[in-house]
Amino acid sequence: MGYAACRPSRVKAVSNIAQIDGQGTQLGAASTIVQVEPMTTARVLRGPFDYRLPEELRDGVDVGSMLVVPFAGRKLLGVVVGMPDTSDVAEEKLLAPLRALDDGPPALTTELVALAEWIAAEYCSTIARALTLVLPPGAARRLSGRKRRQVARPRHEPVGARSPHAPALTHDQQAALAPVTAALRARRAKQLLLNGVTGSGKTEVYLRAAQVALEQGRGVIVLVPEIALTPQIVSRFVERFGETVAVLHSRLSTGQRYAEWRRLRDGQARVCVGPRSAVFAPIEDLGLIVLDEEHDASYKHEGDPRYDARDVAAERARRCHAVLLAGSATPRPESVQRMPACVLSQRVDGRPLPEVQVLDMRGHAHGLHPLTGDALAELRACGRSGTPAKAIVLLNRRGWSNFLSCRSCGRVWRCPDCDVALVLHRAGGFVACHHCGHRERVPTCCGDCASSSVARHGAGTERLQHDLARVLDDDGGFPVFRLDADVSAAATVLRRFEAASCGVLIGTQMVAKGHDFPDVSLAVVLDADATLRFPDFRAEERTFALIAQLAGRAGRGGHGRVLVQTIAPDARAIVHAARHDSDGFIAGELKRRRALSYPPFSHLIRIVCSAEAAEKARAAAGSVRELLGEHLTGVGQDARVLGPAALFRLRARERSVVVVKAGERRAAVRAVGEVVRRVAATRTHAGVSFSVDVDPQ
Repeated sequence: MGYAACRPSRVKAVSNIAQIDGQGTQLGAASTIVQVEPMTTARVLRGPFDYRLPEELRDGVDVGSMLVVPFAGRKLLGVVVGMPDTSDVAEEKLLAPLRALDDGPPALTTELVALAEWIAAEYCSTIARALTLVLPPGAARRLSGRKRRQVARPRHEPVGARSPHAPALTHDQQAALAPVTAALRARRAKQLLLNGVTGSGKTEVYLRAAQVALEQGRGVIVLVPEIALTPQIVSRFVERFGETVAVLHSRLSTGQRYAEWRRLRDGQARVCVGPRSAVFAPIEDLGLIVLDEEHDASYKHEGDPRYDARDVAAERARRCHAVLLAGSATPRPESVQRMPACVLSQRVDGRPLPEVQVLDMRGHAHGLHPLTGDALAELRACGRSGTPAKAIVLLNRRGWSNFLSCRSCGRVWRCPDCDVALVLHRAGGFVACHHCGHRERVPTCCGDCASSSVARHGAGTERLQHDLARVLDDDGGFPVFRLDADVSAAATVLRRFEAASCGVLIGTQMVAKGHDFPDVSLAVVLDADATLRFPDFRAEERTFALIAQLAGRAGRGGHGRVLVQTIAPDARAIVHAARHDSDGFIAGELKRRRALSYPPFSHLIRIVCSAEAAEKARAAAGSVRELLGEHLTGVGQDARVLGPAALFRLRARERSVVVVKAGERRAAVRAVGEVVRRVAATRTHAGVSFSVDVDPQ
């Protein structure tokens, strides 16, 4: 019987090209042993594991190769992470890989393998879980040995404002581009914050920086926060750079994603555009990473490892001696504190930012303020007269109604697996949980008391679209479009809105992100203070960014007007957003966070223990808390442990949370990683899942 030998000590990745050490010993010339990380999610398994490389695989296998390996009685996908000279187990006793999955050179570059190791350590995860982030699309499906089918590349229809020729740069744009160009030409790692008001031409700076990188033969990654935003920025880059642009995002089929991934891996494409997962694009000699809308929380991954694409981009840029260019009109306090900034203080055409009017909704029973109704009616009248007239309306709640209740007995329809109410989606005829995806048919009567009196509470984007269409589009001349997570064809919606001579685009926060439609003259924020009610120290930052970003969609081609409906008109975030005062808001936010020792003046690490029974989750969290008290002694006097505290039930699992607050990030991460590893390995806590979130968003 053979063995896969575990090597507890990490060995540096070594190419199988022959090397000679100082004693004349040949190293790695014909290595017969490979270190493999099997793709298993078990936290207690710590590799890599040694395998004996059969003769037929010795020529093509290297660090980054994908193999099918026998492991614990199963066939698993594995990634080669090292090529050692010896093993602690006799070679004849080692198991051999069953076959290689790579058709040519290794699927993964050594740079991406090393990046995965960094992610595992930085986010208290396992290397196997981190490696799944950098694998080719559909890699796990190839265990059966099936060959990939040829799939046509995705087509990219143009969306948003376009220019056939590169426009002349403003003085501010030239000043912003200069340090980027200097760092690229010096092949020097550098981080820069492009702090520019909406419409100031940040995208043109990205394009010019990408051109410099490409002229040097280097690659470019352009990250955007939402898939819905991808079509617009793809249009700009394809227009400028043609077939050298590839796109990676989850709305593509697996075959389409692999086709684009392959073009990047083979060097046929040198620019990759996509949301956070595109940070792992297999681009060699990476020169530039652009982070568009760097303030957006969707750059944070929700699975394990819970990486932040902004931090991964910074680390990858450092390793590749590349430039990280992070742009936003509402940058994060963390970014303002950490990065040198280039400022674009004016719109490229010299137009003023739109006037923002805050509407006090206290005392108003209806969802729309009278001034909002008048503004939309005026816009419709302009549209019917042939004048371009468009508006964007933001309501950060999807669905028809927030929840349903029985008027007779008070029952609220709740998710059976999560401690939350179900949201009504009238068009689909179901109520749904927005956490786990559970669905039920819309109830016609109460299951507890048989009453048919079922009340609907609140309104989401689906109902808003229905109500506005009934009032504004009664004759079909003023269309109302919707863009939210329930809309599958976001690019189609954006193209239809762009092509229409008039109309309204309503939606969740997706409508506030980077869209460039010059004929939008009105922007409306409904229930603007909703995000202020969240128990989160970033609540004010998010409220400010949401209002300021939506305000930036208006008036790009002429006069613009912004209406903000709220029951908290004096809230600091709303007042600063109405003044377009990003600097003032950031200054106040940094002062508040310094006083409370919140990021960027400390680091938070959240450990969530989940189990089917609440007692098991609490016990595991208690063990984590107890061990942290021992391991954090060397981290610093400011390190604190908060909790355990109960969280709401999610996906049929009870949860308990412990939070670490510390000034020294790396030491705290190491301590938490060791504690979680020890607690997870004990039989007492079998059946408990552990999730670590470093700097949660």
